[in-house]
Amino acid sequence: MDHQHPMLFDEVAKAAILIIGTFNSQHLANTVNAFAKMDHQHHMLFEEVAIAAIPIINTFNSQGLANTVNAFAKMDHQHPMLFDEVANSAIPIIDTFNSQHLANTVNAFAKMDHQHHM
Repeated sequence: MDHQHPMLFDEVAKAAILIIGTFNSQHLANTVNAFAKMDHQHHMLFEEVAIAAIPIINTFNSQGLANTVNAFAKMDHQHPMLFDEVANSAIPIIDTFNSQHLANTVNAFAKMDHQHHM
C-alpha cells in the first residue's frame, strides 16, 4: 500500500461490505478497480465483491467484466469461480469488447494462470 490515504480505503471497504448487496455491476467493477489502481489490498472486500458479482454477472458489460478480472489479477486475488463466470459471460458478448477490454481480460486470465474449460 503506497498511497496517502490507506485509512480512507479501509473505511470505504468496511462500509462497502455492509451494503455490497445494493451494488450494481458497475459499482462492483469500479470499486475493485479503484482498490487495484491504488494497490490497496483488502481481501475481504474482494471476496465480497466476487460473491456479489457472480449472481449478476450477466448484467456486466465488456468494460465491467474486463475491469473486474483485471483488478483481481493486479491484486493477485484468486477467485476461480468468478473467473469462470466472467469467461462464460464474456464469450457470448465478445463482439462488444474493444481492444483494451480484450487485452485486459486475457491478460488477467494469463496472470492468474486461470484455465477456462467449457
